[in-house]
Amino acid sequence: MAWNLLKPKKQKKKKKQTATKQSKQGQNPLSTNLSDNKNQLRSIYQDCSDFILRSFMISGKHQAILIYMDGLSNREEIDDNVLSPLMVKTQEDQSDLQIDKLIKNRVSISDVKEVKTIEDCIQLISSGNPVVLVNNSKTGFSVGLPQWEKRSIEAPEAEKAIRGPREGFVETLAVNISMLRRKIRSPKLKMQSMEIGRYTKTNVIITYIDGVVDKTLVEEVENRLKRIDIDGILDSGVIEEFIEDNPYSPFPQILETERPDTVTGNLLEGRIAILVDGSPSALIVPITFYSFLQANEDYYNRFLIATAIRWLRFILVIISLLLPSLYVALLTFHQEMIPTALLISMASSREQVPFPAIVEVLIMEITFEALREAGLRLPKQIGSAVSIVGALVIGESAVSAGIVSAPMVIVVAITGIASFTIPRYSAAIALRMLRFPLIFLGGMLGLLGIMLGIIMVIVHLSTLRSFGVPYLSPMAPMKYSEIKDTMMRAPWWKLNKRPHLTGEYNEYRQSSGQKPSPIRGKD
Repeated sequence: MAWNLLKPKKQKKKKKQTATKQSKQGQNPLSTNLSDNKNQLRSIYQDCSDFILRSFMISGKHQAILIYMDGLSNREEIDDNVLSPLMVKTQEDQSDLQIDKLIKNRVSISDVKEVKTIEDCIQLISSGNPVVLVNNSKTGFSVGLPQWEKRSIEAPEAEKAIRGPREGFVETLAVNISMLRRKIRSPKLKMQSMEIGRYTKTNVIITYIDGVVDKTLVEEVENRLKRIDIDGILDSGVIEEFIEDNPYSPFPQILETERPDTVTGNLLEGRIAILVDGSPSALIVPITFYSFLQANEDYYNRFLIATAIRWLRFILVIISLLLPSLYVALLTFHQEMIPTALLISMASSREQVPFPAIVEVLIMEITFEALREAGLRLPKQIGSAVSIVGALVIGESAVSAGIVSAPMVIVVAITGIASFTIPRYSAAIALRMLRFPLIFLGGMLGLLGIMLGIIMVIVHLSTLRSFGVPYLSPMAPMKYSEIKDTMMRAPWWKLNKRPHLTGEYNEYRQSSGQKPSPIRGKD
């Protein structure tokens, strides 16, 4: 079945060791002897200058220690709401109140959890939650007081907003979750948490809307994430390579975005988002090829404008992929297809050029890509000047020196401008990579080589899957009810059905019959 999800790959025996190691964790319980716990934690955090261990007395009669990492916890809150209340003697101390109830009554923090193992202590301390351990007690207490520097919410630079919300994800996972909760105010929005990374212990969230998403898809995402066994996760891009269906394809099979409204829109269509702590980029699965050619503004502008821009975008994508190779093929093998006046003009401009057309276009394309990459890596103020001025100066100098012809500079410039219209960087760079094989095919076999290259690309796209969903869906296989949101964008009052991504799904997302009707005045 085309719509069935891919079966999880068989795990090797070596990978089963990960589950065995994880099952062994949590088997080191806290000791009733406070000195043993203190010595064990000090040996674990040896040579860690930011490890803080504060000894004190609870009500003057219970020995205790407070442990936290400097810079991860709120010191003022610790002093005011943890140490001060616990160290003060009150009339409550005369009663036979148990130590756990005493701590919970005294500490004026909403998030207080019991801790029973050394591993739990390490995990909580590393997350910024101070831990209180008491003598003659096998149970410790963690206090929810994490605090660290975080970036303010701003519009993402890689995804400019013409119309719509101007906010983007940040590196703090709690902030990103709150931004989604603010947009989807329903308990149906689920957040499943897991940790990935032997040393980083990175928190990863799987979020979806219950009742809209297919449960089989949720299980598949969980299985692929659980198979990841690596030292650390520094960004969502690391996870993307581990869970995509075809890692050797140049085309991305997972959508990456920094915009909460993009994630919200995809969740409402039955997709799943993966949020990674420390990364401002969310991953969305499953996805199709047409999703990479759609911008957020397509859904905020009127449908006529959005449809016209989408058609323009598709045309420019074809130009960015094929224009250099077509130029080389026509100039090398099919001069009879060029109008005579244009052919004479092109021939005169190439009189002083010592290279064939294929070498000429490769020189210009590589130079253009180098300028674009340099513009990305340099500071913002300098980068734009280098990319624009550099292209103008080098292009003019190359033409004057007779290295390349003027029509070639125009072709490369149009190709570069067309590639900038692709909304997603990962899809744009895939098309930029494919441009070079097509140039070689056009230079060696002419239009026949270009047609062979296009057929190979289409066949490859037809074999791709994104978590079991055909990459060219809904065009291949054809689903007429979903075409209204691919090549075109139908009015919102016609988009009644959700995309059929996997098995069972919630079919309708809005009521029918909402077409606006004009109010006619009296004659």
